[in-house]
Amino acid sequence: MRIVRVDTFKYWVDWCNWMFVRVSTDEGLVGWGEASLHGAIEAVEAAVHEYARHLVGEDPAGPERHWHRLYHAWRWRGGAVFQTALSALDVALWDLEGKRLGVPVARLLGGVFRTSLRGYASHWLQGVTTPEQAFDGAREAVRRGFRAFKCRPFSYEGLRDDEAGEIRRAAALVEAARDGLGPDGEIYIECSEFLSPRTAVLLDDALRPYRPGWFEEPIPFENAKAMAQLQRDLRTPIATGERLLSRQEYREIIENAGCRIIQPDLMHAGGFTEVRRIAMLADMYDIPVAPHNPGGPICTAAAMHLAASIPNFLVLEQMEPQRAQRDRASSVPIRFDAGHFLLPDGPGLGIEPNLEALAEHASRPQPRTERAGSLYR
Repeated sequence: MRIVRVDTFKYWVDWCNWMFVRVSTDEGLVGWGEASLHGAIEAVEAAVHEYARHLVGEDPAGPERHWHRLYHAWRWRGGAVFQTALSALDVALWDLEGKRLGVPVARLLGGVFRTSLRGYASHWLQGVTTPEQAFDGAREAVRRGFRAFKCRPFSYEGLRDDEAGEIRRAAALVEAARDGLGPDGEIYIECSEFLSPRTAVLLDDALRPYRPGWFEEPIPFENAKAMAQLQRDLRTPIATGERLLSRQEYREIIENAGCRIIQPDLMHAGGFTEVRRIAMLADMYDIPVAPHNPGGPICTAAAMHLAASIPNFLVLEQMEPQRAQRDRASSVPIRFDAGHFLLPDGPGLGIEPNLEALAEHASRPQPRTERAGSLYR
């Protein structure tokens, strides 16, 4: 069996471009990956085709062998663009390997610890401005079967213009959401790097009675020592890692106790080959893994196979507002029941993208953001 072609397919969905990567062989088998980077999608596509020159004509067997060969193909390696391209190709090669052998990818990754994967509703309570709306939104999450959701109860502009008032409003929203969800569920707080170490402590004090499950990326991710100091100052666990791209980058924050949950993204951190190593590194420090999962059906299926095959899995992100679109874009809907993902049992990833369902979603440039940075005050 030989690789004969690598193709890319781009579509605008909701707030960013989804890009699928197909690796085709001379025996008719294909493998699928996803490279849906928020911004710079054209650069990622170019990188995929640069890497493809090193794959066409090769036997696809042995994804880890190809990962190392591609990672070291140039003197300059890594970075979000090249790592996203490499991640998509790695996932596609694992998908091909599973199909060739007739087994799910999770089996190839060492075996299945679980087939039912606890999920949380991400990007929840969007547009909510009153405690009544927060309560109703939390009740809706429960109605859909979730016992956990993630929300951002404050805005950049609110913190900038009225810090004390915005923190007070955030506390009122989270209090109402806790009442709606009940005492045993989890409310994860998306911070989007909007906070400074000082404002993170203020928010931690304000939300403490409502037991937030984590603060996600409270400050910019680049300074691992600053994140570690902040984790020492907070009672709430820090979750971070969606922008970290390798085990080398994770090593610093893990060894410095900079977080209590890691969130590697299979689309950006090197695919199965590298993220499995990141999970193993975290396991040495008893840190659980909550994979970042913001993409389409291939990203979600890949995250499910990873979550099923590692011992330190915690919870998997479900982009609930995009669920219907993602299911239409999949050869079969991703099974989800009572707040849990159900692992596909077919060979490879167990699903493929339905490109026809996305035909009217032409790709477009990513809109620019007006935010100038985090609030260092």
